[in-house]
Amino acid sequence: MATSRALAFLESRKNLTGSACGLVGLAGTFTGVAGTYWPLIVAGLYGAGALIAPPERPRTPAFDDTAEQLTTLRTDFTTLTAYLTEVDLPPAAAGRLTELTEVLAALLEPGWVADALTQDPEAVHALSRAIRQDIPESVDTYVRTRWWTRLQPTTDPPERHLERQLTVLYDESRTLATALREAESRRQETHTRYLEDRHKSP
Repeated sequence: MATSRALAFLESRKNLTGSACGLVGLAGTFTGVAGTYWPLIVAGLYGAGALIAPPERPRTPAFDDTAEQLTTLRTDFTTLTAYLTEVDLPPAAAGRLTELTEVLAALLEPGWVADALTQDPEAVHALSRAIRQDIPESVDTYVRTRWWTRLQPTTDPPERHLERQLTVLYDESRTLATALREAESRRQETHTRYLEDRHKSP
């Protein structure tokens, strides 16, 4: 630890700038300008150089780009679908869940859809939240609540909440798909106008 800190200081801007100023002082010593006070002059120039040097800038953290996030998300989606096949759901909820996972699978499919997603980090975040948090929590909460309901029946069946939750998630996924489609449509319209304007220009 101490060795790394010493090496970091030796390579720092403050030390390099101070050393450069100190060399100027030594040059003055050899030419006779500094006189007998040369140690103080060299030390003073070194200190002045260290003070005026710009501070060290922390290295910017490197995060996964959107394409890498999508690759990881596809793996997580495969894990999620394997989990869902082991859960016994009522027909209505199972049907809604199938519709939801079909939309998510289409959005995660490699190709032009993935290219569109890489341009929208918020869309990737929404997919990640649905796959890694919302769907597993909805299904797991249903399974646990259903067990308690068998012991103490209630007037508000847990499958009703599950259907409502999956419907909301399905609507969100469809909204996301629609937004991506509209973005592609706007891109196409922009390209059409560009070609038409270029054709009109002399």
